[in-house]
Parts: sequence; C-alpha cells; structure tokens
Amino acid sequence: MAQFTQKQGQYLAYIHLYRRLHRQGPAESDIARDFGVSPPTVHQMIVKLEELDLITREPGVARSKMTDRCIPTSVTA
Repeated sequence: MAQFTQKQGQYLAYIHLYRRLHRQGPAESDIARDFGVSPPTVHQMIVKLEELDLITREPGVARSKMTDRCIPTSVTA
C-alpha cells in the first residue's frame, strides 16, 4: 500500500465517509468548504491522491465517481 501523509489521510478518510453517507463521491467544492481551504488546494490534493493511486475519478464528470482505493491505516509524518 502507498504511504501517505497525515493530511492526505484526512482527505482519504473524508472521501471514504462522504461516499458511505451520500453514496457518491464528494464534489471538490464540498471538500473545500468542509476543510476550510481554497478550491485550487483541494484540486491539487485530489490530483496527488490520484497520482499515488489512492483514489480514482472520472475527469470532466461532475461529482465524479471519486472512490477511495484504500481505507487509511498507515500515516507518515
């Protein structure tokens, strides 16, 4: 399993919980609002999580099928 930072783990946990509660992936605007960060910050994190193969998504699709590929269990500093 890929290593990820504590902040990346927080995003992964959020995506996982959001999908369980709403049965769809969160919009980047939802994440920005709930984390209190800017939309570009969220987008950068989503791209990084996808590069690490921790999530998958469909580019260009609103409320894409953003799915977590792992349940956060290990965090690096």
